[in-house]
Amino acid sequence: MTDPDESNIPPPVGRSLAGGVLMGLANLVPGISGGTMILAVGLYDRFIGAVADLTRLRWKRESLVFLGLVGIGVVGAVLAFSGLAVSLVTEQRWVMYSLFIGLTLGGVPELVKEARCKDAGAGRVWLAIVLGMVTMAWLTFSMTGAQLPDSIPVLMVVGAVAASSMILPGISGSYILLILGMYDTVLGSLSLGALREDWAACARVVAPFVFGAAAGIALLSNALKWLLSSYSRVSHGVLLGLLCGSVLGLFPFQTPSDPMLVQKSVRKATSAVLAGEPAASVVETFELSISVGELEALAELHQGQSPGDLKARGEALETYSPATSQVFQALGLCLLGVILTRLLGRGAVQSQPADHA
Repeated sequence: MTDPDESNIPPPVGRSLAGGVLMGLANLVPGISGGTMILAVGLYDRFIGAVADLTRLRWKRESLVFLGLVGIGVVGAVLAFSGLAVSLVTEQRWVMYSLFIGLTLGGVPELVKEARCKDAGAGRVWLAIVLGMVTMAWLTFSMTGAQLPDSIPVLMVVGAVAASSMILPGISGSYILLILGMYDTVLGSLSLGALREDWAACARVVAPFVFGAAAGIALLSNALKWLLSSYSRVSHGVLLGLLCGSVLGLFPFQTPSDPMLVQKSVRKATSAVLAGEPAASVVETFELSISVGELEALAELHQGQSPGDLKARGEALETYSPATSQVFQALGLCLLGVILTRLLGRGAVQSQPADHA
């Protein structure tokens, strides 16, 4: 991998825009890392170096142009597809998760090449890989189902953690949001539909999240730049472990424990009825697809529960036994994801640096 400080040539416009679009799409979906997509198209070194330059107020024209191109792609993808991504993840979970597993694992060969797992001194690299996998396993199994309040301090911290993960190959910012129970809150506030409906409420979520995200990216980009330059093999070993471990939480054969509460509008309507509002007027206000009787039955079933309880219930998952045909279809989707990521990485050349580790 080249030194990020050496990327002073003009950025490739088309590939930079495409990398930004892929990064934006990846960060909308639990399980896909924006960093992996940037790595796949051969722009990871330049990206880390450019972000580090910007946070240290080193105004290089090449870095600014490159980040501008990537930023246009990211923002365009987020605004255009955030609502669709949330809908697909909730309604076609097994299909999307199977594809995401493949897309994520498709980045393994690139990181194996960077870590040089078969060269001399590979013992430390394999230890780093195990450390990355254990860390990701802990995040997955100890924090899945966490429910955090959407207060300003919490949103700032979540923004810092999620945004930092966005630039690490193998860690998905949306996946972090999912296991922290903030996926629907944050992504829902970024959709064009939500912005048109109540931009002030969206701003109360987005503003502190973006502030925390900026701080997280600034800190991590400089640390990562130094680590990649000074301890390349071990650093890539950790990233490889994180990449492999990130699929642990993407078991595709899961279904919502309470399908009625998956929709945010239904949860809000149920909360309104529990607060004493007439079910008929609530159905009309929220333009629900369920009847007044179904809403009343839902409210009676969840009597005494808070909005947070309803949200937790709507996001809870339970596993099921898939049909044999579904298993083969899932494997096919995984393979498709691997092929797509490898095609994106074709032609991306990364040179090996001197490594002090």
